[in-house]
Amino acid sequence: MLTPWFLWSAVSHTARLSTVLQILIFLPLTLATLSTQAFLLLSLLLSIHSLIHGSLILLWGSDALSVLQVPMHPFLLLVCFNAFSSSVNPWITTAADWWGTALTFSGPLFIAMEGLSSLLVVQKLGQDGKRLVAEGEAYQFALLIGSAIAYVVSAWWIVFSYPAAASSPLSSTLLGVAITAFLFLTFIGFVMRRTNIIESSGLAIFIAYNVWLCGFDQKSYTGPATSYAPLLPNILPHFQALVNFVLNTLPKPVLFALLYRLTILHFASRILPTIGADSWESEDGVHDGWEDRPTSNLTRILLTYRQFIFVTVYSHLLLLDCSSQIWWRWMNIFLTLVIWSVELLVSSEDDVTTKDWKVD
Repeated sequence: MLTPWFLWSAVSHTARLSTVLQILIFLPLTLATLSTQAFLLLSLLLSIHSLIHGSLILLWGSDALSVLQVPMHPFLLLVCFNAFSSSVNPWITTAADWWGTALTFSGPLFIAMEGLSSLLVVQKLGQDGKRLVAEGEAYQFALLIGSAIAYVVSAWWIVFSYPAAASSPLSSTLLGVAITAFLFLTFIGFVMRRTNIIESSGLAIFIAYNVWLCGFDQKSYTGPATSYAPLLPNILPHFQALVNFVLNTLPKPVLFALLYRLTILHFASRILPTIGADSWESEDGVHDGWEDRPTSNLTRILLTYRQFIFVTVYSHLLLLDCSSQIWWRWMNIFLTLVIWSVELLVSSEDDVTTKDWKVD
């Protein structure tokens, strides 16, 4: 017999999954069937709802909120469709335009967060790998094999993506500069004993992933803003378009970028509470744990308002056209390399508090 706890857990997890799927489908569907302004209005409404939902979780903290918010997303979608079914109020268009401007100017913030989070995660992997190496030669051999595989996979990934990613002289030049800078920084880090092969191979995978997105076959999908004509006259074409949209025309590069960005931000938020720990502190911290650290408060905020981050990141990615996404990818690569170079230069070999795991 199923226990009430199991049933409630199943219901709450189903509600969370439903919320994610609704946001994934409703935003590009609105952009495809109505207009950019209607999409921006829905994004704004979902963002406001996400802020309210996160604040209630912060104050109340009940799982019931996940279930109660499920009907809100279809309701906001209907509000958006109704607002743009006839003449649109100027206040609505003004609010949508302002929100679009805010999303556009948030682009550098999203890129910086993705680059910093990626670097933080690969450095955490290097730290954990260093600890495993100290436990025995078997771990050392396994990590060497794993790092070698990561190098090979990243090299193959870049070679595979090269024809599409280096389609112009400028793109090929940027690719060459990025690979040269990565190899140079890796060599410098090894010589100065401030990095290891686990961290370096992780960054190699990160670079290969971004290069792949730069050369993603744009002919394999159609952009959400150009996939459909307006479908308001009757309900049947809406359902037909929805099925076709879900099966064939969801923007795959956007979904890949969204999945990676949210995943890497989640992992980085879990790592933040451990930053600043003294070398003699355990994984659980000291005394009452990590709760008193400023980074723990930041982690709590990020995890509480993760739905708002989800909506804004997804909306920003959907607004970008193909060329804009490519240039943001190159900026992400070089920003991460610059941050890594600064980190290698300013860190000290004698800084055992944060860098002891990097010294061979």
